Amino acid sequence: MQTIDLATTPLRDLNAALQAQGPDTNQTDWQVLNPKGAHAIAVGLDAAIEVTVKGPTGYYCGGMNKQATIRVAGSAGPGVAENMMSGTVVVEGDASQYAGATGNGGLLVIKGNASSRCGISMKGIDIVVHGNIGHMSAFMAQSGNLVVLGDAGDALGDSLYEARLFVRGSVKSLGSDCIEKEMRPEHLDLLADLLARAGADAQPQDFRRYGSARKLYHFNVDHAAAY
Repeated sequence: MQTIDLATTPLRDLNAALQAQGPDTNQTDWQVLNPKGAHAIAVGLDAAIEVTVKGPTGYYCGGMNKQATIRVAGSAGPGVAENMMSGTVVVEGDASQYAGATGNGGLLVIKGNASSRCGISMKGIDIVVHGNIGHMSAFMAQSGNLVVLGDAGDALGDSLYEARLFVRGSVKSLGSDCIEKEMRPEHLDLLADLLARAGADAQPQDFRRYGSARKLYHFNVDHAAAY
């Protein structure tokens, strides 16, 4: 295991070492000590390595991730796993706002709660939140899956495209063009797989599915107030 202590090693050096790893690396297991809420830890990785951050992180931890598995043994600040392409990011605590924003792929697991705008403009990422999510989550979400074991705040799925939203708890309100939809067998299978991958102890049958009503795809002057 490679251990880097941010109390003595500059963050730039940590990221340079992680980003230098490639497909043939034998340094596959990394541990980061004393993050103390530093921003942009383990960003831009592109190798099948495992990175464990022992403590809370600031903005954009795990951003632009490809292939790597990044675990945060604490809570994460805004934009965790932002624009992730593949791989896995696991937050053991809570996540601040816009977790998984614009994510194109991979899996983001939040063991605690997520704040506002979780999954904003997601483009293929899978997000599983064991707790609750805040308002305006999945705003303009284009594709991918957002799974919430707890409750959802106001305006869930506002201006949604084709992402699928699964919520086990209550939804305070739905955003523009977001409606509840039928849970079909293929959705139960998909959800069962996501829950298993995220280590979530829940039954797919307990969730409700939400998606786009597809009324905002094209501008209609009679509905201008909805845009």
